Amino acid sequence: MLIRRNISWKLILRYTWKELLFFLVYSLAIFFVYHYLGWYFIDIPFEPLTVIGIAVSFYLGFKNSQSYDRFWEGRKIWGMIVNWSRTWGIRVLSLISIDDPIAEKEIRRDLFYRHIAWLNALRVQLRQPRTWTLQEGALVERLFDRHAERNQESSEVHQYVGQSEYEETKDRANPATHLLKNQALIIQRLRKDQVIDGFQEMQLQEALAKFYDFQGMCERIKNTPFPRQYGYFSKVFTWIFVLLLPLGLLNIFENHVSEDIEPARQIAFMFLQMIPFTILIMWIFTTMEYVGDNSEDPFEGKANDVPMTALCRTIEIDLRDMLDEENLPESIKPKDDILY
Repeated sequence: MLIRRNISWKLILRYTWKELLFFLVYSLAIFFVYHYLGWYFIDIPFEPLTVIGIAVSFYLGFKNSQSYDRFWEGRKIWGMIVNWSRTWGIRVLSLISIDDPIAEKEIRRDLFYRHIAWLNALRVQLRQPRTWTLQEGALVERLFDRHAERNQESSEVHQYVGQSEYEETKDRANPATHLLKNQALIIQRLRKDQVIDGFQEMQLQEALAKFYDFQGMCERIKNTPFPRQYGYFSKVFTWIFVLLLPLGLLNIFENHVSEDIEPARQIAFMFLQMIPFTILIMWIFTTMEYVGDNSEDPFEGKANDVPMTALCRTIEIDLRDMLDEENLPESIKPKDDILY
């Protein structure tokens, strides 16, 4: 998630430099063949382009709105995970009480740490790429690789559970689900050992059921691609418009140049007006389309995604602070203005 109010142009150029270079070369080629080779037949009326531009704008608006809804739903789900994680901590502390302070502390710590392991396992699972995952340019991919927040293994779980449980969990098809299952079995055993009663077990199991619900919500977003009929044709329509745009602007700028000046200066004036404005309009439309693409999948570990690593660390700090632990980990810091 980008945390600066204004996005740096350095990052913007990482995403769009290839398009800007292509727009420059393409516009220069159109200008050259029209004014110097005399290919006047490539000039097209601007009115049809206006209709296409309006249609593309509506289509992009719809796509961006739906893409943002997917991001915002993902962020709300993780907000509920944060809230219920704190509820889990309060319930564990208030419901589990035995005469042996050392054993009591060990049980609470075990339940807290397994929950932290579940959070990180879920985060790692959600960041695994799918066949429809958006492929960025080389400069952007290099930036993400340097930040090392994507495609991590679930080995972080070993920091929070025992080695035997980690070995049992790591090769599972869904490690996060398995960790919650272990949590439920431990709660069941605590009731059988009369550490908690049936009502207390029900309250703890209710929280685990909530975590299963939240995990399923995240997996629904992760495993359901943005409808490709909208995502794909949005790109097609946008590029049809931007490729036709220079052809429709030839006559527009030509009519705004005074005929009283010599031809060479007329061409120079048209060049200085047409090329920058053409590139600007093309860049605006393709950037709007690209913004929608980058908001479709909010769990990929990219610049515009839900900051799951930071949220996991926030929950970990809160839970370990509830245990009165010292030397709490630091909050996650942004990398190049990106909070993961």
